[in-house]
Amino acid sequence: MTKIEGKHIDADVLANGLISGIHRVIGRQELLNRINVFPVADSDTGTNLSLSLSAALPVLQGDQEKHLGTMLAAIADALLDSARGNSGAIIAQFFQGVSDSAGEITRFTIYTFGKAVNLGSEYAHDALSNPREGTVLSVIAAFAESITHGATTSSDSDFAAIIRRARIRVDEALADTPKQLDVLRKAGVVDAGAMGFAELVSGLSDYLSDGHMTPMPETALLDDIEPPVEFSAADNTSKYRFCTECLVTAADIDRRKLRQALTELGDSMVLAGSKRKAKIHIHVDDPEAVFVVARQYGALSGEKADDMHRQQRSTHDSTRTFAVITDSGADICDEDMERLDIHMVPCRIQFGDRGYLDKVSITIEEFYSELEKNPHHPTSSQPAPGDFRRQFQFLASHFSDVLAISLTSRASGTFEGAQSAAKRSNAPGRIHVVDSLNASMGQGQLAILAAECAAAGISIEKTLRIVKEQIPKTRTFALLEDLSYAVRGGRLPHWVKLIADLLRVTPLICVSPGGRISLCGFLLGRRNRTRRFARFVTARIGAREPVEIGIGHAICPDHAEILATELQQNVATLDKLKICELGTGIGVHGGPGTLLVSIRPAVSAKDFTSDVN
Repeated sequence: MTKIEGKHIDADVLANGLISGIHRVIGRQELLNRINVFPVADSDTGTNLSLSLSAALPVLQGDQEKHLGTMLAAIADALLDSARGNSGAIIAQFFQGVSDSAGEITRFTIYTFGKAVNLGSEYAHDALSNPREGTVLSVIAAFAESITHGATTSSDSDFAAIIRRARIRVDEALADTPKQLDVLRKAGVVDAGAMGFAELVSGLSDYLSDGHMTPMPETALLDDIEPPVEFSAADNTSKYRFCTECLVTAADIDRRKLRQALTELGDSMVLAGSKRKAKIHIHVDDPEAVFVVARQYGALSGEKADDMHRQQRSTHDSTRTFAVITDSGADICDEDMERLDIHMVPCRIQFGDRGYLDKVSITIEEFYSELEKNPHHPTSSQPAPGDFRRQFQFLASHFSDVLAISLTSRASGTFEGAQSAAKRSNAPGRIHVVDSLNASMGQGQLAILAAECAAAGISIEKTLRIVKEQIPKTRTFALLEDLSYAVRGGRLPHWVKLIADLLRVTPLICVSPGGRISLCGFLLGRRNRTRRFARFVTARIGAREPVEIGIGHAICPDHAEILATELQQNVATLDKLKICELGTGIGVHGGPGTLLVSIRPAVSAKDFTSDVN
C-alpha cells in the first residue's frame, strides 16, 4: 500500500477513494439501520444509502480512462436516478453541486476541491424545505468548511493530510449530532445519515493516506459498537404513512414552483437534482397526489411509495423470526395485511401514458372506474427490479429470513424478477422466493398461511415445507361476465367473444396445478350465472377434507354475497370463507363483474405448532 501524495488528485484517485468509502457504507448498513430514528424511526437509512451509493459503483469502476468532470457528472446523474430515502437524496444533491462546480476540469487542487464541496454543501441544504442541524447536513457542512479552511490557511499542501484533518472534523460534527436533536439524545445515538456520510469520508481518507481500498463486504454485519438504548418507534413516528419518491425530467423544470406545490402535501421533503431532472422525496398519505403534481412539471419515472408505518411495526416486532412479502398480484383483505404484517411490492399499471403503483397510487375502486371509461386499455407489468431489491434489502436487514410468495411464473416474470433481486441482496438475512403457481386470492391464501406460521413462531424451514405442500392443492376459478376486457387486452381473439355472445355462454378460467391460467369451461345461458358458478366450484371441491374458500369480486359485492351463500349451503367441508375485492391481476382482463373463488385445504399454523423451533 502506498500513500497518495501531492497537491492534486485526478479522476482515478478520486474514483478509488469513493469506491472505498461506498464499500464502508455498505458494510455498515446494518448499524445505520439500527440507529435510524430521524426524521422517522423506520430503520432503513442504511439500506437506502447502500442502494443509493451502489448506483455510482459502475461509473467509478469502469476500465476506461476517466475525465474528472465527466465522471462527476455521471456520478451525480446515477445517484439522482437511484437516490433512496431522505439521506440518499441529500447526498445525491451534494454530488450534484460538486459536479456543477467541477465543470470540465481534469483534476482537483485543494482549492478547487474546497470550492466544489462547498457548493455541494449549499446544494444539499437548499434541497430541503426545512433543513435541520444535527443531521447529515451538519456533517457535510463540517467537511466542506474543513477543506476550505485547509486550502486557505494550511502550509501543508498534501491532499491526504487535508482530507485526514477533514475526517477528524467530520467525526466531531457526527458526535455533536445528539446535542442538536433531542430525538437522537433520547435514543442515545448519532444521526444515521450523518454517520453514512462520515463513512464515505473515512473510506476516501484511508485510500489517500495509505492506498488502502476497503473491499466490498460479502454481507453487511454489525460490528462491536455498543448498541443504542431501547427506543420505541412510537417516539418518532411520521404522521404520514408513505415515503414517496419519483423522478421528473423536462427541459426546464421550475423547481421553485414545484417545491411550493409539493410542500402542501406532506413533510420531510427533499427536492434534489437540476432544472433538467428533479428527484422528489416526501412523506405523504396519498402518493398519487405527489405524482399528479410532478406530472405537471415533466415526464415522470421511478415512482415508489414505501409504507413507513408497516416498516416500523416490522422492525420492532421481536415475535417473528422471518418476514413475509408478496407482490400485488395477490389479493389479500386489508385486515389480514395489517393483522399479519404482510409486506407487498406493487406491480405497475399503465393507462396509455399514465402509470400507477398497483394498490398504492391507485385504489381498486379507482382502477375499475378508469378501466370502464379510459379509451386506453391498461397494461400490467411486474414490479421494477429496484422495488423488489429495496424491500428485500430492508427486510433482510431486520429479519434472519424473508419469505416472498410470488405470482405464478407461468403468467408473469414477477417470480424471476424477485429471484434476481434476492440474489443481489447483500443484507445478512436469507431471502427465499417461492413460486405460488397461483394468482389473486389463491396466491393471497398462501401468503396468509406463511404469515400465520411466522406469527406462530414456526421456523422458516418448516414454513417452506408447509407452503410448498399446499401450492398444488390450492385452486382458483373465475367467472368472466364480459369478455370485452380480455379482448381489449389481447388475451382473447375477438372471434371468441363473438361466438360466446352468439351462443350466450359465459367462460370460466382457472389456474391449473402447474400455474397456467387458462379456459376451463363454459356456463350455458346467462340466467343464474352466479349460482351455477357456485355449483361448478362445489363439484370440484370434493368432500375429503375441510377447505378454506376466498371469494374475490370486481365491484359486484351483491353477486359475491350470493356466491358465498351458495357455497356455505352446499360445501359440507367448508371451514372458513372470506370475501375481498378483486385486484388488478385478474381484473385487468375480466373487468367489472368478475367473480373469483380460491380453494385451499383448511390447514393453519396452529396445526403445526407442536414442534415449533
